[in-house]
Amino acid sequence: MAITNNPLPRVSALGQSLWLDYIRRDLMSSGGLRRLIEDDGLRGMTSNPAIFEKAISGSQDYAADIQSGMREGKSVETIYEALSQRDVQTAADIFRPVYDKLNGADGYVSLEVNPHLAHETQGTIEEGRRLWAALDRPNVFIKVPATKAGLPAIKQLISEGINVNVTLLFGLPRYREVVEAYIGGLEARVAAGQPVDRIASVASFFLSRIDTLVDPQLEKLVAAGGQKAELAKQALGQVAIASAKVAYEIYKELFGSSRFRRLADKGAKPQRLLWASTGTKNPAYSDVKYIEALIGPATVNTVPVETLDAYRDHGDPQLRLESGTEQAQKVLRSLPELGIKIDQVTQQLEDDGVEKFNKPFDQLMAALTKQTSGK
Repeated sequence: MAITNNPLPRVSALGQSLWLDYIRRDLMSSGGLRRLIEDDGLRGMTSNPAIFEKAISGSQDYAADIQSGMREGKSVETIYEALSQRDVQTAADIFRPVYDKLNGADGYVSLEVNPHLAHETQGTIEEGRRLWAALDRPNVFIKVPATKAGLPAIKQLISEGINVNVTLLFGLPRYREVVEAYIGGLEARVAAGQPVDRIASVASFFLSRIDTLVDPQLEKLVAAGGQKAELAKQALGQVAIASAKVAYEIYKELFGSSRFRRLADKGAKPQRLLWASTGTKNPAYSDVKYIEALIGPATVNTVPVETLDAYRDHGDPQLRLESGTEQAQKVLRSLPELGIKIDQVTQQLEDDGVEKFNKPFDQLMAALTKQTSGK
């Protein structure tokens, strides 16, 4: 497919960066990642414990390194860190020309702190510092969850000049707190006489999981009929996208403020919104639903391989993020009337999200323990 007929580079031309929510050693060693950068305009990559669990447990690419670690008597945690850090460093090096060409605007790869630290502020800070030093690349992000305990860690790491990808973000009130942590970290850095012009951060808003949790409640109301049925029908499948559209309005408000302009005058960059969990989980919906509706300036969409392939095949990129904002606000305002407490929903999603990263991490540790013990 000629690039001129490929929708993916056209997304970049509209101001949104497409990143790949996937990492695996053979993608890099085969030249596949370079081709995605050259042909599709891919501008970054994200990872998480679930992705690494699938990569390491589902391939032989890591066997030699695992065996080497075993011979050296390393712990399973140390072996995992070596494997994951090597992959992130390799990917960051492949993306480095993108980073350099765009003067640090893109070309990033993310590595997450241990998911078991999600509710430990100091542990997250210490691990963030350690991972940042170990990776030793300017175009990496340390992923920190947007939990209550994560917020002060985000502020501290930013103040130390460490790039942060804020992950597991679901709710709009929490998003405001995330931006406050980022701006507060920049202000602390300026107060200490340190530069802020090379710091990057993204706030990763998880989307499809919102609809997965809310839609069954809305479907029941639609099926029951009555006064609430039409209102529920209008909200069905729209809550995640509505949240994203309103989040973007908040983004423009906060990063257009005089408070942030003072930092921007010193070279600070806005913390971009990143749309995550954008693989469609409901087969009744379009497989590119969470890309099509949310293309807008200065944003990122990190997509799984299947969604990237689907968009390459039949994507129709247009600027849609800032359209329908009034309807989006109407959808969110209707939720209390429909008996849906969105703040409770997003807190449940946060709690579930932490567990969804803990579980594959623990499974991987168990698998590595089994290999290293020879059982």
